[in-house]
Amino acid sequence: MLFLYNTSLWLYALLLRLVAPFVPKAAQWTNGRHGLLQQIEHALRHENGPRAWFHCASLGEFEQGRPLLEAFRQQHPQYKIVLTFFSPSGYEIRKSWPGADYIFYLPLDTASSARAFLDAVQPELTVFVKYEFWYHFLTELHRRRVATICVSAIFRPEQAFFKPWGGLFRQILGRFTHIFTQNEASAELLRQIGVTQVSTAGDTRFDTVVAMAAAPPKPLPLLAAFVADGAPVLVVGSSWPEDITMLTPAIRALAPAALRVLVAPHELHESGFQQVEALLPGQVVRYSRATAETVGTARVLLIDSIGLLRELYRYGTLGYVGGAFGKGLHNTLEAAVFGLPLLFGPNYQKFQEARDLVQLGGADAVKDAEELETALKFLVYNPEQRLPIVAKNRTYVLTHAGATARIMAALP
Repeated sequence: MLFLYNTSLWLYALLLRLVAPFVPKAAQWTNGRHGLLQQIEHALRHENGPRAWFHCASLGEFEQGRPLLEAFRQQHPQYKIVLTFFSPSGYEIRKSWPGADYIFYLPLDTASSARAFLDAVQPELTVFVKYEFWYHFLTELHRRRVATICVSAIFRPEQAFFKPWGGLFRQILGRFTHIFTQNEASAELLRQIGVTQVSTAGDTRFDTVVAMAAAPPKPLPLLAAFVADGAPVLVVGSSWPEDITMLTPAIRALAPAALRVLVAPHELHESGFQQVEALLPGQVVRYSRATAETVGTARVLLIDSIGLLRELYRYGTLGYVGGAFGKGLHNTLEAAVFGLPLLFGPNYQKFQEARDLVQLGGADAVKDAEELETALKFLVYNPEQRLPIVAKNRTYVLTHAGATARIMAALP
């Protein structure tokens, strides 16, 4: 099994190198790792003092681990923090984040790279956020007796760890000093396969969004002008083309005066912008080109800038979270903390908070464009039905906060 694991990683890296000339993300992945171990060794060569290594797969995991990173920095200022990412979507956006002392890509998980990386970093504590179970890194950390923690982890019975052939993956879990799960069901699954260094702490993302909602809002005059007429505002967060296709009939079916729409695509591509403009001709203004006058008359404000989504939800009346008509739902908590009644597609079962919100009546999962239109019309034309949902969603988020404090109190 280890041979297959090593071979699959080698083939993965080879494939990315082959497609790099044609796929920008693959190029970032490969270029970012060119001479990486030498860069890390050089950067840390003369650094003194204890070090803590935090690893996040991508941007979502970074936001999940961010409250823990910030709490650790505050309580242990003597530590230098090394932050790594596997994906370009995390590294390229957060490579200048001031909360860490050093930020790198994670080298590919080979035995030699793991040894060289740890020789350079020499962490006294390592924290993996949610996912990323790398055999050689975790084995080498275990061999060196470095305290290695996994936080905000969530597990499902269909994962490889719980299959008869999943022995190697179960070994990987055994390398952690401790695993903090999001829920008790995940902790019980681990105990059933003999992984006992586990406890339930909750999901640190709740702490992230609670702090975000409590922070002073950023001055965004264009958004203020867009919502100035008082019409309900639908915030479409992290949308993909299939989400826009599903939403378009519902938006068309509502009178322009009845609903205004903020669209924040998950990926900022010209083709995606043009799709929105083509489906809703004459109704769309791009944020980068907008003025106070043009947003005042627009039906749809298309966000073609990075980093605004969290602030958008402050301006919303309703929320649609993208991804669940494709591979999987994006972050619902950023909208729920503001109390927005939520809509999303059918592929949400892997996300505990989405299941909870549906069960509470704070969110509605729709299977197609017709159901989406019906649900959206109901929420728009029945404002009195929105009020109890607002309270439910806010209360849900607030009562699930606190994972960061529980983890910090238990760190070795």
